[in-house]
Amino acid sequence: MLKEVLTKDVVTIDLQGKDKREVIVSLLRLLERSGKLHDFDTALKDILSHEAGMSTGMEHGIAIPHAKSEAVKELTAAVGISKRKINFESLDRKPAQIFIMTLSPPSAGGPHIQFLAEIGRLLQDRKRRKAMLKAGSDEELLTILTS
Repeated sequence: MLKEVLTKDVVTIDLQGKDKREVIVSLLRLLERSGKLHDFDTALKDILSHEAGMSTGMEHGIAIPHAKSEAVKELTAAVGISKRKINFESLDRKPAQIFIMTLSPPSAGGPHIQFLAEIGRLLQDRKRRKAMLKAGSDEELLTILTS
């Protein structure tokens, strides 16, 4: 599933943003530029609303902001690596540098859960997380994620 959802235009090794909101905006801009996001404001509202209810900062420097949103027609995702360590109210109270955003239409339950499970398994691998942080190009990051 990762190979179908992740493409070069939705991954970056140079994610901009100094805080949680700016990182979310940067990931949404990636999706918007790729043509996969049809309503930026709705998507931002949906992601921030989900974050307000429960932070998606995980452990090991990972955050997975996600939401159901009318702003997309199908499951979409973006991945960014931040040079900065961002406070994302993570479970382990440590800052995040690896960000995976996913949005799916309200009607799509299965693919959304499947994607989150797949990305969760992938990111349990410490070597892969380190490789992602060291990726020298967007293409290299995409290869690490989909190989």
